[in-house]
Amino acid sequence: MSIGNSNSPEDDQPSTAETRPDDGPSIGRTIQQARIAAGLTVDEVSSITRVRTPIVHGIEQDDFTRCGGDVYARGHIRTIARAVDLDPAPLVDAYDAAHGGRPAPTPAAPLFEAERIRPERQRPNWTAAMVAAIVAVIGFVGFTAFSGGEDNAKRPVAEGTVSPKPAPAQTGKVITQTPQLPPPPKAPAPKPEPSDGAIAAAPKDLVTVVLTANDGESWISAKDSTGRSLFDGMVEQGDSKTFTDKESIDLVLGDAGAVQLFVNGKEIKDDFQPGQVERLTYTKDDQRQGQAQAG
Repeated sequence: MSIGNSNSPEDDQPSTAETRPDDGPSIGRTIQQARIAAGLTVDEVSSITRVRTPIVHGIEQDDFTRCGGDVYARGHIRTIARAVDLDPAPLVDAYDAAHGGRPAPTPAAPLFEAERIRPERQRPNWTAAMVAAIVAVIGFVGFTAFSGGEDNAKRPVAEGTVSPKPAPAQTGKVITQTPQLPPPPKAPAPKPEPSDGAIAAAPKDLVTVVLTANDGESWISAKDSTGRSLFDGMVEQGDSKTFTDKESIDLVLGDAGAVQLFVNGKEIKDDFQPGQVERLTYTKDDQRQGQAQAG
């Protein structure tokens, strides 16, 4: 398996005007040395952390003006430090010491007093209004039924005709209907995992790489044999990606321990560790010959 590098981590040089504390290298120099030791470029750190490339360059040169303020600068330092396997706490403390420390918290007592003095809004008594409406409806129905009965009793009946039977009096009972609730939505069907039979059916004249994030999310970069980007981003846990090319597929795995690989229908059995960054290249002859190229 051969290793493909688009650019070298050592290409990014530190600024000659960096600020150094008394007890060691500056924040930017410390981050840059850890990134180079991890084998990552500035572009790869930017893709992993979602921090823009100019900001990463500026932080490595101890220029925090691009961050947009102290709060954002602390957040970027924490994110980048974790990506290059550094403890962010000492770096954030060094930043606070160099920039006047954290701002004092706003006292909460005046806000609490304002909320306590504010008069409480009285809610409308909907229960009493509903009872009054029901009583009014019952009274109207009873009055109408009583008045109608007296009119029919006093109305004269023509000679030789049959007196009609009085209609039964209506009661004041109010019938309410319970609304029918819609049926609960159906749960989405689980995504099928790639099977050996389906992967083995890939064309033999192509290289086919199937990648699944089984044990957590991972940043993935995939390129074809011409260097064209096929995918560059995060793969959530449980999601799968499939890449094909006529010659080769170049991969960069941000967390190789969380990823399961199938190449040309065969599972890759390499023992990748959690958090391990791997650069891999596979061709259409890999695994069909019983082994993968290693580099």
